[in-house]
Amino acid sequence: MVVLGASGSRADEILSPAAISLSGAARAIVTARGLGLWQDCRMFRAVLILAALLPAVAMAGEPRVTAATATREGATWRFEVTVAHADTGWEHYADGWEIATPDGSRLGYRELLHPHVTEQPFTRSLGGVAIPAELGRVTIRAHDSLHGWGEPFVPELGN
Repeated sequence: MVVLGASGSRADEILSPAAISLSGAARAIVTARGLGLWQDCRMFRAVLILAALLPAVAMAGEPRVTAATATREGATWRFEVTVAHADTGWEHYADGWEIATPDGSRLGYRELLHPHVTEQPFTRSLGGVAIPAELGRVTIRAHDSLHGWGEPFVPELGN
């Protein structure tokens, strides 16, 4: 990635190595040629630090389906789904997951009625899910009360 300065010059041409360590998992390399330029670039520093932190903050709270098994039970299916999420309490927790067709039509939904702060990851089941015979796979997504839907998990269905 190339960052352009205000005059259109490349930032890596006006910056030289000097590291700032940020708390948490985010780290940014912020450099400047000459102390005067560094002191004049307070806004640039703030923007750079925010840019380094935002991806880590955005990804930290999304719910993830980490495993799933599907078992045929007569004409329907039973799903065992493992969800990982950094539940913090009632204000922010994984509150459900869904099973859907590849085009997004919902086949089943499992509501999660309480936070799982000390139980991570956790597995819950949902039975009685009718899946059209022509489908060889479904999409499973977890949901949380703050960020919404996580990334899809796509298991293959056995016979």
